[in-house]
Amino acid sequence: MSIEALPPAAPDRSAVPVLEVEELTVTFTRRGERPTRAVDGVSFSVAAGETIGLVGESGCGKSVTSLAVMGLLPRRGVQVGGSVRFNGAELIGAPDRTLRELRGADMAMVFQDPLSSLNPTVPIGTQVTEVLVEHRDMSGKRAVAEAADLLDRVGIPDPTRRLKEYPHQLSGGMRQRALIAMALACSPRLLIADEPTTALDVTIQAQILELLRELVVDTGTALVMITHDLGVVAGLCDRVHVMYAGKVIETADRHELFARPRQPYTGGLLASVPRLDAGRGTPLTPIRGSARDAIPWAEGCAFAPRCDNAQDDCLTEVAGSTVPLEYDGPGRELRCRHPLTYPRQTPAGAPSSGSTDSGSTSSGSTASGAGR
Repeated sequence: MSIEALPPAAPDRSAVPVLEVEELTVTFTRRGERPTRAVDGVSFSVAAGETIGLVGESGCGKSVTSLAVMGLLPRRGVQVGGSVRFNGAELIGAPDRTLRELRGADMAMVFQDPLSSLNPTVPIGTQVTEVLVEHRDMSGKRAVAEAADLLDRVGIPDPTRRLKEYPHQLSGGMRQRALIAMALACSPRLLIADEPTTALDVTIQAQILELLRELVVDTGTALVMITHDLGVVAGLCDRVHVMYAGKVIETADRHELFARPRQPYTGGLLASVPRLDAGRGTPLTPIRGSARDAIPWAEGCAFAPRCDNAQDDCLTEVAGSTVPLEYDGPGRELRCRHPLTYPRQTPAGAPSSGSTDSGSTSSGSTASGAGR
């Protein structure tokens, strides 16, 4: 898919955020084993009509973050800290009844796997109408008519017949559309989409992304897009938060992130994307190692074992908090001691000095290498 396929919506950044997440932590505990910190101090906000992206490899904490925001993590064996505010109301520690009233009505989520997210023993129509009856107090007959209209809006052909069918009778794209219909049933103020285009063909992906874009534009919904697909990010998101080993390591406007990635991990993600203009036989440029090679943040930068820019000070602790997320220019934040650097832009008519920004750049991690 072309990374410029879908123009992003224009958010109202002056508005009060619909969702504010501050220093969110999620720790999984198990008797006889060391606790696992899956989410480690994640902070972000999203306003009405804005789309933000949470990006990173599998296992970096994106989905756990979304489940913590929705209050869907189990109580046993999980410790959730920090703050999650929806319309100013704190959700961490809120009663189950409060969360049930919000979920489906004001907050909705499109889960990653539609087949496992839908009840295989219940017709699609029953699953969609349940949301309408519960949160909009509709009668059964009216809910069925509204459900058919929802399926039609998300592009499912012959919606009246599809309401009577079971999930296994629908294609992957139709099941994903049905999940989106359920999420949109009550026009939520916040929608979290967790890998909504996974395992779908390119045509269906484009249709689903267009549907989400229209939702943001038409209703002012705040959208949190969780994905590892940088093409989706480039075409849909306004701001991007790159995650690694449970932490946000770079935050930037979409245009800035793609033009000048500063974190070597972000540069590696962009460099690993295949390009249509590359010559035949051009090898891919993967990030070496795997996410399992990360070290604890308390011992240094978690990405250091895989980073070409890593130096000795990347593996040392500073003031109890290794490599903090710091200001890196207007609208940008960065967690890195040796970021990627770029030639300074010389004013028109002035001679070029050939100098670069301060910082270290190893061979192979130049601007051109990061943006390949």
